[in-house]
Order: sequence, then C-alpha cells, then structure tokens
Amino acid sequence: MTNSKTYCIIMAGGTGTRLWPVSRDRYPKQFLKVEGAECSLIRDTWNRFAGLIPEENIVVITSDRYENLVMEHLPELRPENLIVEPYVRDTAPCIAYASMKILMRDPEAVTVVTPADHLIPDVDEFRANLGEAISYASENNVLMTLGLVPSYPDTNYGYIQVTGGTGACYLDGARKVKTFTEKPSVDMAKVFLGTGEFLWNAGIFVWKASVILDELEVLLPEVMGPFAGWKEHLDEPAFIQRAYSDCLRISIDYGVMEKTDKAWVYPAKFQWRDIGTWSTISEALGKGDGNSNVTISDTALLLQDTEGCTIIPSRSNKLIAVKGLDDYLIIDTEDVLLICPKKDNKFKEMLGGLAMPGYETYK
Repeated sequence: MTNSKTYCIIMAGGTGTRLWPVSRDRYPKQFLKVEGAECSLIRDTWNRFAGLIPEENIVVITSDRYENLVMEHLPELRPENLIVEPYVRDTAPCIAYASMKILMRDPEAVTVVTPADHLIPDVDEFRANLGEAISYASENNVLMTLGLVPSYPDTNYGYIQVTGGTGACYLDGARKVKTFTEKPSVDMAKVFLGTGEFLWNAGIFVWKASVILDELEVLLPEVMGPFAGWKEHLDEPAFIQRAYSDCLRISIDYGVMEKTDKAWVYPAKFQWRDIGTWSTISEALGKGDGNSNVTISDTALLLQDTEGCTIIPSRSNKLIAVKGLDDYLIIDTEDVLLICPKKDNKFKEMLGGLAMPGYETYK
C-alpha cells in the first residue's frame, strides 16, 4: 500500500449519453454492471484502488443528482469524502475542485485521478504499474498520465506520442510526452502503431495536488478565476454554486495536458478498456460471428445479409431477427428500442431528438 500522502479522486458525475438507452440520466453507466461482472463499474473502481490507497484517502466527486447512488454503491465511503458538483463542467473544473479539497487536507498530497467506468481485469498488474507512477510523481513535479501500448488502430481513444523515437513506447519507465492526438482516423492510427512511439491515453492521471492546481492557474484562468479566494470559501455552498456557474466547461486533456510542458506518461502493461461507447463495449466483451456482428448476451440471433452490427437484447430468451443491415446498433431495453447506424454523427443526431418535448422520460 502507498503512504498516507497518496489520495485518489474517482470521477463519477458523467451521464454516459454515448451508451444510451442502457445508460440514462437517472442511472448512468458508472452504476451499471457490464456483462459477466460481479459489481457495478464504480464499485469495481473502488475495489481496484482500495487495495493500493488508504480508504480514508479515496474521494468521489459526482453530480448532485447522483449523490445517493454513490453512497448506495459505496456505503463505506466517508461522507466528508463525497464531493458534490452543482453542475457538470467536464473534467478540468471537476479535478480543480477535488484537488482544492485534498490540498486543504494535505499540502503534500500526491493524487491519482480516475474515471469510474474502466474495465481493468488484471488488478495486480494495475496496482504495480500505478505504484511506480505514484513514486515518480512523488519525487518530480510532473503531470503523469498512464498509457497503454495499442493492440490495434482504435479510433475511439486518444493517443500519446512519447519521446525517444521508434519503439519508445515499449521501453520501461516514465517518459516525457511529445504530442497528444485525440481520436485519429483509422489510417492515422495505423501509422501511429507502425512507429512504436504512440500509446493509448488511459485517462488516469497522477500528480501532486499543488502541481496540477498551479498549472491550472497558468493554463486555464477561465476555470480557476471563478474560484478566486477558494482557500477561505471552499466549504460555502453559495461560493461553489457561483464558481461553477461562471467557470469554463472543458476537459483536462484539452485545457492542460495538451498545453503543459510538464506532461509525462508511464507506459503500463495491464489490460484496459474505457467503457465509453457501444463500440468499445463490443470490442471488450462481445461474442462475434463470422460477419462481424457482436452481442454481449447468449440470446438467439437470426441474422441474414447483416454485417458489423452490435445487438443488445433486453433479455436472453428473446430472439433477435435482423435482415439487410450493415453497421447498425440494435439495442433493446424495457422501454426503448434503438435501431441506428453506428456512425458517431448519426448516433448524436438520434440523441439530439431526446431534447424535444415529450421525450424527457426516455433520456
């Protein structure tokens, strides 16, 4: 186990819209079980870190609408370690607020920041790799992210180019980051894999709380400005409400990691999946046929002239019959049946329709 100066921030405030209609506003993906799992994604995340970081140092930051859900899934979470955001403002404000809370508790804190929706089956390897990254960040003023050697040209992930030239991503030990590329084309991702210089960005960060806040002050005044005077007012709900109302909505990747000269990466060896889209669920858990159709259930399928579809039934004893579709999502739940092309833009257009009057119940 790491020392008492190490903390963990679990980010659990997202709505998981890219996994609609299974993930909903009222019950988003971090509280769901994926196929074959023994517990929800947020519970699995807690268990993974609780064996490495003292439980009293694990904090969860979430939206006010999910406060009760978090405590239901994590009953051992200390009430003072549940941080509630009044609005969703993406990861930069989320990390800023949680880091302020931790810094007030411990000025020397080293902090791990993680989403609540990752699949990491090899927990021992994960803890070993993370422990080494924590040790490096404890001794150096760096902003560390974990990277994984890509196994195929996935376009759903961000890529990190490391220094050191061809094959550098296979070397052990922390390395300085050269560039970040968010969700490249398939052709570009193939080029990345061929160089041996690129890692998948796991979205798990390690740094001193003081270092990330200093860098946020420099690079994102649109986020930190509204929090001016936070050391005196951080426990005042009205202050947090006002700060969140005024601060910029932006991710830590775009706002800080792509601009800072302190970006480093630790090439990790554990297996990992970010459960962010139907494509990643299919790749991680799917049972495919000879035509690239994938389901995560043992349901009966009758497929004719159908290729590249992701099919999720509402129950296992239901026959799904499809003819003449290529690259479609077919997702069946108790109250929604989704049939939509898998292309991101088409799926976003479908989600946009939920904003129309009369559809609020299904969001």
